[in-house]
Order: sequence, then structure tokens, then C-alpha cells
Amino acid sequence: MVEIIVISTLIIAIAMAFLCVKLLFKQNGRFASQHIHDSKAMRERGIHCVMDQDREARRESRFAVSEKNN
Repeated sequence: MVEIIVISTLIIAIAMAFLCVKLLFKQNGRFASQHIHDSKAMRERGIHCVMDQDREARRESRFAVSEKNN
């Protein structure tokens, strides 16, 4: 049981070290943004995040979902 905990801890520590390599050794190292609105390729294709789509839908009409009068 102790061996499994030690091995698991070692694997997690190695993974964290690999994740931190860019942050530690590059002067302004940082992770790239994973948000859709920060991706140039997504903007060129006209793909927006759901928050932007909702905001656009609310600007276009009073209701986000069209309502029918019966």
C-alpha cells in the first residue's frame, strides 16, 4: 500500500515538474489561453464561445428564445 502511494506521488511530482518547465525557464513564461475568444483561428472561422453567442442573441432581440403568440 505504501509503495502505491509513493509511486503515485512520484508520478504526480514528475508531471507537475514538466508542466512548470516553461514557466520556470522562460522569462515571461505562461500557459497559452484556452478560451475560444482568445484563439485567432476560431475567430477567423466565426466560432464564438457560448457566452458571446448568448450576448449577441440578447442584443438582437428582447428574448434569447423567440416566443410564439397562440
